[in-house]
Amino acid sequence: MKLTTRLLVVVLVGLMAGVIGSAGMMAQAPPVQAPAGRGNQPPAPPGSPKIKNPLEGKADAIASGGETYRSQCVSCHGADAKGTASASGLTALWTEGGSDLSLFRSIRAGIPNSMFAHSFGPDNTAWAVLAYLRSVNPESGAPRAGNAANGKNVFDASCRRCHQVSGVGGRLGPPLTDVGGQRSRSLLAQKIRRPSTYIMVDYGGIDNGYIKYSYFPVTLVTADGRRVRGLKKNEDTFSVQIMDTNENIRGYVKSALKEYTTDTTSLMPEFGSDKLNDRDLEDLLAYLETLRGSAPVDR
Repeated sequence: MKLTTRLLVVVLVGLMAGVIGSAGMMAQAPPVQAPAGRGNQPPAPPGSPKIKNPLEGKADAIASGGETYRSQCVSCHGADAKGTASASGLTALWTEGGSDLSLFRSIRAGIPNSMFAHSFGPDNTAWAVLAYLRSVNPESGAPRAGNAANGKNVFDASCRRCHQVSGVGGRLGPPLTDVGGQRSRSLLAQKIRRPSTYIMVDYGGIDNGYIKYSYFPVTLVTADGRRVRGLKKNEDTFSVQIMDTNENIRGYVKSALKEYTTDTTSLMPEFGSDKLNDRDLEDLLAYLETLRGSAPVDR
């Protein structure tokens, strides 16, 4: 056998062995855990295995997750996990449609404009925290509160000026056409009552992944002393373009400004109980939950 033929046989055998070995590894590998990433992750393809928390229901994991929660989460989410002024509640994660995988990904990567990325070290630490939270979450099946029809009226009166649904409404705030499939009820309630909770500073013009870039609130002071608030839309080394609170697009040369700062206070007003009572809030949340990219469902 010639040398070149021998080399070809060796290469082919090696490739076949690699394929066989890879197939064996794939057959034996457990379901892949949720990868870290940014933002909402795409849904799993049809027929893919449903990833469950491997530590759910295990007493030692629940105890360990509880310790991690009390040391790292209490200051924002509260000792009872029902939320504080700093963050939303965590006692309805699964009843609001969350899955083990989506919640794991939210902890790891956060949700843009809604939730910071959290880090609990190894995967099993994050799974243990979820095991603890599962133990303090009620079982699903409880009826949802709120009247969506009245909620639409509340939205039209208080929200549509700044937010669009199916192309109708204002442009100052993010469109909400599919918000019911993107945000949990608890997060929506938190954003309505305390919209500045999750505002992050824009470090050097870089999108930090926690708030949509085109919705950074900014304040400008012009050469003649006029103070202008708005949302940053574009920026380069020498200029900045914003949408002001009247939805006018304006451009400014930075060197001509007395002040230019990225704010940590949202342009959205706080809807406390003095502006929006608890019943109307529940109705508004019921309506927002129907917004899933198509015509809202009356109920």
